Amino acid sequence: MPTPSLTRYTRILQIVGDILKVRVPSKSGGSRDQARFGELALVEGRDGESSLARVIQLERDVVSLQVFSGTKGLSTGASVRFLGHPPRAIHSPNILGRIFGGSGHPIDKGPDLSHDPKVDIGGPSVNPMRRVLASRMIRTDVPMIDVFNCLVESQKIPIFSTSGEPYNPFLARIGIQADADIVVFGGLGLIYDDYFEFRRAFQEAGIAGRTVMFVNLASDPVVERLSVPDLALAVAERFAVEEGRRVLVLLTDMTAFADALKEIGIAQEHVPANRGYMGDLYSQLARRYEKACDFRGSGSVTILSVTTMPGNDVTHPIPDNTGYITEGQLYLRDGMLDPFGSLSRLKQHVIGKETREDHSQVMNAMIRLYAGAAEAEQKQAMAFDLSDFDKRSIRFGERFRRQFMDIGVSMPLEQALDLCWKTMAACFEPAELLIRQSLIDRYLPEPEAV
Repeated sequence: MPTPSLTRYTRILQIVGDILKVRVPSKSGGSRDQARFGELALVEGRDGESSLARVIQLERDVVSLQVFSGTKGLSTGASVRFLGHPPRAIHSPNILGRIFGGSGHPIDKGPDLSHDPKVDIGGPSVNPMRRVLASRMIRTDVPMIDVFNCLVESQKIPIFSTSGEPYNPFLARIGIQADADIVVFGGLGLIYDDYFEFRRAFQEAGIAGRTVMFVNLASDPVVERLSVPDLALAVAERFAVEEGRRVLVLLTDMTAFADALKEIGIAQEHVPANRGYMGDLYSQLARRYEKACDFRGSGSVTILSVTTMPGNDVTHPIPDNTGYITEGQLYLRDGMLDPFGSLSRLKQHVIGKETREDHSQVMNAMIRLYAGAAEAEQKQAMAFDLSDFDKRSIRFGERFRRQFMDIGVSMPLEQALDLCWKTMAACFEPAELLIRQSLIDRYLPEPEAV
């Protein structure tokens, strides 16, 4: 436990939910003694029990604190002492393979790390002058990402999903297969089964030694949920800047993060904006997502998150605000990545530059042909007469969903491109592909080889 200041403040004004308000007199010069926004404090009850808290609001001489372990058992007879610094995350090579809670302390019963170096969390995003234009691809071996919506270093991109979709197993598989140096995982409001599956998947795949996990369970205090993204991103930033590592940050579920903001805002009696969420929702999300960066002369931080859409409503405040911040999105529906709703705005920086020469034209042709398949399926459903081309388009659509859209499919990019050529050759004539003839001559397989 950090050493608190000697000054003890005992005038507890109010306890609502996990929010505690204490009066902190100002100095003669008008500056408040000890309390600063974002600073940690130690709340001590009459029974000697103590809990960490964080300053979340300053209003004249009244300081509002989030109590990490909750306010159950606290009374107005408690006292507060400030620690003089914001929350910190442990950062050293020793944290690789370790699991931490939402307070930043290890929860895996491993060796003590209290003497390891620490870094403040929640700092500002990187100076734009230190940023490099994204130009390197992160391979995931997921065809719908690698072929159609490349993940680029320093990108921030969410997976939009509905509840009940297998987004957590999918996210774990990306973390296992991605060609990143370090994976930093942040779990927000996870049920224990999901937490155990992430831990088991990383261990069985043999990547636990290059993974750091920050986990807030559904049974843990809600206020700790707000610290998980900051802890994960602070550690990722240090690995990228100081050690030149390519870091992939996985966050699930950012809807739980936004709901925690909403709950805290209501407890503070803030006036809500859209659907009960606070007016600063966009800023709160942007503060985290803008940590994604390719550092000049060093490593990079890439953020892949999950955002569940309540009621499958993309206009809900959480996905709506997220879409304005991030550089695209991946849509997960019915266990498949939807090619029409998914978009990577940075893919043009790597397609054809870091990838094979046929990548761009194959990607465009496959999406165009699948759009035609969707139209042919609508005609079939409405009992219209189908042409031979319509029938072949429907056959192509069935293969496309089975071979590429299913999130269980895994293959390297080059193998996926070859499979694209085989799929097109099996359903269409070369002239129907509208692809440059030199690429057709080089990559399209002979009919007897299909």
